[in-house]
Amino acid sequence: MPIKKRGTGLTAVADAWQLADIDVSASYPIRPYTAVMAELAKRIANGTMKCEMVHGEGEHAQFSIAHGASMAGARATTGTSGVGVTYAFETYSPIAGSRCPIQALIGDRTLDPPGDFGSEHTDCLTLRDNGWIYGWAQDAQEALDNSLMYFRIGEDPEIMLPQIVAMDGYFVTHIAQDYEMPDQEQVDKFLPKFNPKFRLDVNNPVIMGPQIEPEMGPPLEWDRHVVMNKVKGKIVEVTEEFGKIFGRKYAPFVEEYMTEDADMVYVLQGAHAVTCRSAIKYLREAGYKIGMCRIRWFRPFPDEALAQILPKFKVAGVVDTGTSYGAPCGGGVLSTEVKAAMSEVPGKPIIQSFTSGLGGETITHEEFFAMAEMMKQTLAAGKIIQSGTWVNFNDYHEGASQINAAKTEAAPSK
Repeated sequence: MPIKKRGTGLTAVADAWQLADIDVSASYPIRPYTAVMAELAKRIANGTMKCEMVHGEGEHAQFSIAHGASMAGARATTGTSGVGVTYAFETYSPIAGSRCPIQALIGDRTLDPPGDFGSEHTDCLTLRDNGWIYGWAQDAQEALDNSLMYFRIGEDPEIMLPQIVAMDGYFVTHIAQDYEMPDQEQVDKFLPKFNPKFRLDVNNPVIMGPQIEPEMGPPLEWDRHVVMNKVKGKIVEVTEEFGKIFGRKYAPFVEEYMTEDADMVYVLQGAHAVTCRSAIKYLREAGYKIGMCRIRWFRPFPDEALAQILPKFKVAGVVDTGTSYGAPCGGGVLSTEVKAAMSEVPGKPIIQSFTSGLGGETITHEEFFAMAEMMKQTLAAGKIIQSGTWVNFNDYHEGASQINAAKTEAAPSK
């Protein structure tokens, strides 16, 4: 029987990895990722979990260990955060190119501008072009569930791609909350043992990862492109099956909240969706017709789903919790992706970019109110009145006064 637990996003993923019966986990400490490494080590030392844990001398070695283990046929995991993500950068494309479905946990952290350890999505977003499939969990329950679903999708013989279970550092990785842990029988039914068609075997030698001629590279790139396009169909299939077995039903790509009659909508991903829902309740009371669309997958990006959903709104405010200096229209990576996805969609809404929640800062109710007020002004004007707004920073003029006014106008009545 499933059991109720209280724990963090990291203990939830440790539970998922134990239930998935992983063979190898490669580690190197960096907060906030470190706690999952410690949790696994404790369980292995106590004899409650069987897994070979290998400690690398850095993140590059750590991901290389997982790469080799996967080539040998192991269900392998690893993970990191912040600058640890960038230290391992050389390994990501070869892992995806080798079609090794290892799973990495990334607990978001800034890229130190300098010395900031807070949460941002910037670290994980640097990986978007390396052929990994990933998205953000909003809480511990989703972190556990995503981990199981990602294994199932990534290890599918038609896919065979690595996955990142991403979560906001500290907000999800470290805040204790209740979640349900499924029983082993359910997981075994959903997630069979990893059994790759090809593996390193001394009794049946094969070559993996050889040096190749330049003309041999493009076909491999094409193969990854084709496979990534198949992932969306697999996401729909696996999400539906997950709901039948475990009883928790997720929208495959985009979760909608209070959008039925909305003119305006926040578009975001990750843990700040929890505060956003709460803010929307107050804004509704104050007369704002506003809702939320939470993106559950970043790669592959849910462009078809957004093309179906967003045209029913007049203004979409994309909330970036990461940076992309010099990006078009002053927005971040998520804004750029949404605008690209909607560029040829008839009846698309006005898309406004907001940047907030950097450096581990909470996006407060007041900041969501301010964004709603700016979207309201955009709606009235029929055009964007402030492109690329950094919420709560005075690098703009008209928008600043509107935000300050909004904190009074949209304040909750209770």
